[in-house]
Amino acid sequence: MSLQNVNPTRMEWQRLKKQRVTAERGYKLLKDKQDELMRRFILLVKKTAVLRETVEAELTMAMENFMLAHANTNPAFIEELFAIPAETLLVDVVEENIMSVRVPQMNFQYLNQGQQLPLKYGYLNSNYEIDEAVTYFTKVLPSLLELTENEKTCQLLAQEIQSTRRRVNALEHLTLPQLNATIREIQLKFEENERSNLTRLMKVKDLTQAKKA
Repeated sequence: MSLQNVNPTRMEWQRLKKQRVTAERGYKLLKDKQDELMRRFILLVKKTAVLRETVEAELTMAMENFMLAHANTNPAFIEELFAIPAETLLVDVVEENIMSVRVPQMNFQYLNQGQQLPLKYGYLNSNYEIDEAVTYFTKVLPSLLELTENEKTCQLLAQEIQSTRRRVNALEHLTLPQLNATIREIQLKFEENERSNLTRLMKVKDLTQAKKA
């Protein structure tokens, strides 16, 4: 373990001891933060996995009905059915602070309570499959937005966990061992100096006694 390049003085020794206390406190706080981030990350990953399965199942049903409708209906008619949006959807994205990590939180609303109103398109060229596809797509939209929010949150939490882990490892395996080794080396020099001083005092005492004799 490499030592810090400092003068072996009492002042430096006291400074390094204070620095070690600060590093130990920082290590504990970062370790607690890492553990809490990991706990929330694991819970969110499990929740997201279940939600993803639900969304994929609903999207699969919607796409199956849409492909059937596309096969049985002229594509130009399908484009005409959805040429004008039936509803206006507002999405408000705000930031939420999770352990110093800013994650997105999506809030959305239909201006005309779209999910509570009948589908607003012409029925002349439509069919059952189109109705079912639109129903599934409308139903899955809230879950799809929630899935987007959760997956982005998971990504940001994973990045913060990785960054925090690097800092924790640096403190645990580099900074703290280096401080401990440097402090110990200075203490050994102090002890060596004390032994040297004691040896000189003993020699002076012996010489003094020899002269008196």
